[in-house]
Amino acid sequence: MKTTLRRAGLAIALALPAAPTVAAAVPQSFIATYRVLQYGQPIGNATLTLRPAGGGLFEYTDKIVGTAGLAAALGASTSEDSRFIWIGHTPQAVSYAYAFVSALKPRNRTLAVHGTTVQVNDNGKHHSYPMQPGMVERNTLPLALGVALRDGAKSATFRVGGNQAVEMQTFKVAASEKISVPAGSFSAVRVDRTDQDRAFNAWYAPAKYPVPIKLAQKGGGNFMLELVRYSQP
Repeated sequence: MKTTLRRAGLAIALALPAAPTVAAAVPQSFIATYRVLQYGQPIGNATLTLRPAGGGLFEYTDKIVGTAGLAAALGASTSEDSRFIWIGHTPQAVSYAYAFVSALKPRNRTLAVHGTTVQVNDNGKHHSYPMQPGMVERNTLPLALGVALRDGAKSATFRVGGNQAVEMQTFKVAASEKISVPAGSFSAVRVDRTDQDRAFNAWYAPAKYPVPIKLAQKGGGNFMLELVRYSQP
């Protein structure tokens, strides 16, 4: 479960730059719930929440709780808490916190932007590297991709804050497909990652939602998320 969305992060207090004017077209708030499957079997539930946090800052959280199988038996859960500012239509990273909890081996990662430097703490291992304008992190990456697709992009490249450096990740619309998930049936576009890691696929209905209606992570356990409900407070 801890690799479902393949992200790293950290919640650290920062000195923020002056907040830019938020474009009216970018998402302001929503709640999306998913069912989580492994090898086709339901094992948990996920909730994504976007909300304004004041001063031009937004908070984006992702919480996954194991409800069946080994995930439930181990009390497994993950939480990710991102803070960002909209720079144009890009959710530029400010901070990110990741926690994996289970009866076996808990894990924590943090990432924070301090001025022009990114500082990372990966389970006690510290790294730092230069910040790049427009950098997102792994939690907000699917949101950034959804907004790009809504704006008509057929491919997109993002600067993603990793553990030790900014990574360039590239995605491309590969096909139009009919998709059925608990939230309904959709005419969707399938997006594939096209750089070195090709184990990621996501399906979007970009005219409807800025988040995936389905997401598949083939590496690290064959996890899948399927949209159950989407609402705007």
